[in-house]
Amino acid sequence: MAKQNTWYKCEICGNIVAVVNAGAGELVCCGQPMNEMQVKSTGDEGYEKHVPIVTINGDKVHVKIGEIPHPMEDEHHLQVVQIIRSGAVVEGKRLYPGHETELTFLLEDTKGIRVRTVCNVHGLWIDKK
Repeated sequence: MAKQNTWYKCEICGNIVAVVNAGAGELVCCGQPMNEMQVKSTGDEGYEKHVPIVTINGDKVHVKIGEIPHPMEDEHHLQVVQIIRSGAVVEGKRLYPGHETELTFLLEDTKGIRVRTVCNVHGLWIDKK
């Protein structure tokens, strides 16, 4: 059974699925169950290019991905940046090769937010909080 607001990846073809509304079924791709993507942390290889750095100023949430700029090329790029609260997505932006890796979001309520991102090569990352 898939979990709401969770990401899954096919280990064969690389398809990535974000679950918006969870049902009772199993996510299957290429004839096998998809694996839930695990959040990587600051101790994992590549964190300096993937961990979101978040600055909040009033209702503005500035997000910079990584201490070192992340590549935004066809074969290696960030795919999405999401602001979450209590595991639920409250705001997000889809990214494509060539896009900037610094974004600003406007939120009425910034309490308790976290920021996560997905890299097409290195998976799911979340801010350092």
